[in-house]
Amino acid sequence: MPPSNPREVSPELTRKLDGARGGTLGEVNDDRPRLPSSILQVVLNLGPKRAASLPLPRGLESPEIDAEWDEESQSTSIAVAYERAQLHLEVSDDRVEFHYHRANGDHSDVSPFSTQQTPALLEWATAFAEDVHRLMPGLENDAAEAAAWHEAGFSLYVCETDPAQLDLIDVEIEGEILVLPWLGAGTVDQDHVDGENHPIELLWSPTEGGAARPIARAWLNPRTDQPASSGLPGVDWDEVGLPEAETLAWLDDVYLNHHVIEDPATAVFFAALERVAGLDRGR
Repeated sequence: MPPSNPREVSPELTRKLDGARGGTLGEVNDDRPRLPSSILQVVLNLGPKRAASLPLPRGLESPEIDAEWDEESQSTSIAVAYERAQLHLEVSDDRVEFHYHRANGDHSDVSPFSTQQTPALLEWATAFAEDVHRLMPGLENDAAEAAAWHEAGFSLYVCETDPAQLDLIDVEIEGEILVLPWLGAGTVDQDHVDGENHPIELLWSPTEGGAARPIARAWLNPRTDQPASSGLPGVDWDEVGLPEAETLAWLDDVYLNHHVIEDPATAVFFAALERVAGLDRGR
């Protein structure tokens, strides 16, 4: 079906493609103790993969891709991202809508890509979007189930399916940083907050179930793709029961595990998207 203009892709999808998908252990370049990485083999019914048979334009062969199912609208948001621009698509059962975002984030109905690149990119992206929409939300469910199998100690996941040509994908599961439990007084939790570079706040309460207040903030340093953190003004660190420096070091490790290193469900989901797109480079 031909794509048409435009309905806005979800802000959450844009946020993820702006750098929050996660990293790899090779990028976490330090001596922190960590669990070993492992390979989870997943067998999925991905069906026909039309985009995988279509060429991407020269210079646009390696996009970052993401997809998100919206239960309320029964539609799938797709993002195809490059450093200089993004193509966003919204797919339902009967139509595909699209628009662009320039490098500064501005919405545009006019392609920022060249007149030679745009038709082939749209053809590929439309095929990819329709292929992914056909798989949703089952693909998200399969990824979550595969992650649960991995957590249970299995190295092979096979989806439930009728007889079909299936895809076998080797997915690298990154080992997490080994983090001690909270050693200060009281209890802690974390919460996402508004702001650039995906910030979170560390919330502290002196008693279980008591009123929590923020004591520190962590975010992703865009220059290093590693966590940065700082204590908030007015915190009594003696009351917290852990010095500020130790609290921030602990928070950095928590941020790495939850917001930098890719969790198993996300790793499986992106590996499947790359197979559908023909971007898995023989994974």
